[in-house]
Amino acid sequence: MSQTIDAAHHRRGLLITGVGGLALSFDIPLIRSADGEVWSLLAVRSLSTFAVALLAWVVLNKFLGRKIALVPGKAGLAAGLFYGLASFTFLLSVFNTATANVVFLVAFTSMFAAVLSWIFLKERPSNATLLTMAVMVFGVGLIVQDGLKSGNFFGDAMAVCSALLLASAITVSRASGRDMGLVPLATAIFPGIVGYLLSPSEGLAIAHPGWIVFNGLVMIPLAFFCLATGPRYLSAPEVGMFYLLETILAPIWIWIVFEEVPTVQTLIGGAILILALIGHSIWQMRRKSGRDKDAAAEFPFTG
Repeated sequence: MSQTIDAAHHRRGLLITGVGGLALSFDIPLIRSADGEVWSLLAVRSLSTFAVALLAWVVLNKFLGRKIALVPGKAGLAAGLFYGLASFTFLLSVFNTATANVVFLVAFTSMFAAVLSWIFLKERPSNATLLTMAVMVFGVGLIVQDGLKSGNFFGDAMAVCSALLLASAITVSRASGRDMGLVPLATAIFPGIVGYLLSPSEGLAIAHPGWIVFNGLVMIPLAFFCLATGPRYLSAPEVGMFYLLETILAPIWIWIVFEEVPTVQTLIGGAILILALIGHSIWQMRRKSGRDKDAAAEFPFTG
């Protein structure tokens, strides 16, 4: 019976985290569509997200009767700090290096998560997970083989920091077992304040503010709520791999909206990433389903 519940939890985790990765893929296109100054965008994006966190917290606690903390204890504060710093470094990377460089380097979130969970949580990734990550790295390498050569060093460094910070937040969430769904949203107040203080003295400079407001109010809260909830059901490396959906899909949205046509090599690399992610998820579900069948055959009257 418990194995059946575990399989259901795993499928739920795959769905929740997949939705989060899909929503996150719209982040860079919406940032570029807003056409603004970096600190102004950071302020509006983050403060909008914080407003959603407060609204969600009030609805969940006051009207739905669910007692959920905005920041659950020291673990929540630590995870929130990592998420807040990741928002800060991510915006800096978007404005200081090519989009391909950003999504490539942030894709290392899964590798960082695997290493951190292995070191701190003693969760050795399965051979299948390690193989899947290796295939994904190869696919990402195809996408931006030439991109890294022309990227700005500071922007690339900020993207690497974003990947490490996100992996750290995932690992802390996994270790605590607490409900961290509101943590990345609530702690957006910190980069929001920093962005506001550093924005131009004459006011926020954003040509099309509607896009960044929509990003902060809808897409970012949805993405990080789902991705922060994922560690309750999946291992840290598995959650980290869903961040790769941004690597796969963001270039496609950029292609559609800004008519920046990806090369054939980019399309091949994206296909490799998608197939690897889908293949790993199917393998995980079949493995758990097989265990459930074995348990049912051995203990047909259990539960």
